[in-house]
Amino acid sequence: MREDADPTAVDGASEAPPARDAEGNLSGAFRDAVEAAIATRDVDRLKALTADLHEADMGDLIEELDGDERRRLIELLGDAFDFTALTELDETVRLGILRGLSPLTIARGMRELDSDDAVYILEDLDEGEMAAVLEHLPAPERVALQRSLDYPEESAGRRMQTEFIAVPPFWTVGRTIDYMRETVDLPETFYEVFVVDPGYRLIGSVSLDRLLRTRRPMLVTQVKADQLKVVKASQDQEDVARMFERYNLVSAPVVDDAGRLVGVMTIDDVVDVIQEEADEDLRALAGVGSDEELSDTVGYTARSRLPWLVVNLGTAFVSASIIGLFEATIEKMVALAVLMPIVASMGGNAGTQTMTVAVRALATRDLSSHNARRIVSREVLVGLLNGVMLATLLGIIAALWFSNLQLGAVISAALVMNMIAAGLFGILIPLAISRLKLDPAVASGVFVTMVTDSVGFFAFLGLATLWFGAR
Repeated sequence: MREDADPTAVDGASEAPPARDAEGNLSGAFRDAVEAAIATRDVDRLKALTADLHEADMGDLIEELDGDERRRLIELLGDAFDFTALTELDETVRLGILRGLSPLTIARGMRELDSDDAVYILEDLDEGEMAAVLEHLPAPERVALQRSLDYPEESAGRRMQTEFIAVPPFWTVGRTIDYMRETVDLPETFYEVFVVDPGYRLIGSVSLDRLLRTRRPMLVTQVKADQLKVVKASQDQEDVARMFERYNLVSAPVVDDAGRLVGVMTIDDVVDVIQEEADEDLRALAGVGSDEELSDTVGYTARSRLPWLVVNLGTAFVSASIIGLFEATIEKMVALAVLMPIVASMGGNAGTQTMTVAVRALATRDLSSHNARRIVSREVLVGLLNGVMLATLLGIIAALWFSNLQLGAVISAALVMNMIAAGLFGILIPLAISRLKLDPAVASGVFVTMVTDSVGFFAFLGLATLWFGAR
């Protein structure tokens, strides 16, 4: 960069470099300008650069800075820093930032957030750190946040926003509209108005589009929704996401066990839930911790992955012991050692395909006891069909490679058997684990691999021993 083009050489009011490049990544020029402003403690320049940043862009910027720069950025921006950006960060990065700030600074930032974002940030802290922050909040805000934090993790109560609009049943449409126009302290974003009785028990809701299309003298109870989808505060967030997907909801009221309105779930929170649950399932299938982040240290990452690798090592000995049973046969025919990994590998891949479909279907509850028999039969037939086609191809290649037609026939038969086993156990193992009330995404992969390896080796080496040993 030319010296006269240095972004720090211009005053804070000059135009900032674009935050994103043509590919949608954080602009290098923008990051360099921010780092230069932090280094020189140029508050005006820093505020000018970040004034129009969306919280997602600010989150990406923070993650690309080093630890000291992150803390100084927040300190220099002061009240201009939007703590919503912390919800866009990896948990490890967020915790590092929070533990570098005073409880008073965090509390001031929390006051500007929606309650669901504040809870999302606070729940990562330990009890002492959380209590220190809550002490600096006004009593009404502190009580509301504490109530949400008291709900179980991954429940609707943790995800809900406690800011909403509720009106009594005797209000008219006109009075409700006037109230929303005249009241300053309304939720930043909302999609419906709730109707409650004096005990705050939910009666119904009126969507904003219907409210604005109705004559002013009508009572809100006359235009409320007839079929209201309600979320329990203790309900699992994954079940809530499934309900939003099934009924195409934009928002839904959250009630406690007594039916009192305590919050609202909105589509932006549900999108986050869907992403988190999908990430969790994907990581579990690979034996990776559900809370592992790219920002985690080498030591933590290694420790989180080690347990399932140890389990995998144990199951690998099962396959190895099967090979050991046929040591004499392998010594007589070296071609078997060359070809047997192919049978195990093809079965493992087919088993993984079936297992992935089964785990996802269990997660979405598309696979249940009433259709399990049909799905198992389908997967076995798919394994048989693919097995026959692949076995024909593999048998021809093996026969030509080793000039042995009988060897081609043996490996073809073994592959068909292993593909059927892959289809069968690829769905039965997740089903069995689910019946035991365990997460099939976590444990299925290791055991499906063990079965396909064991069946593949046993079928191939066993058939070879019977065929060639009898001749």
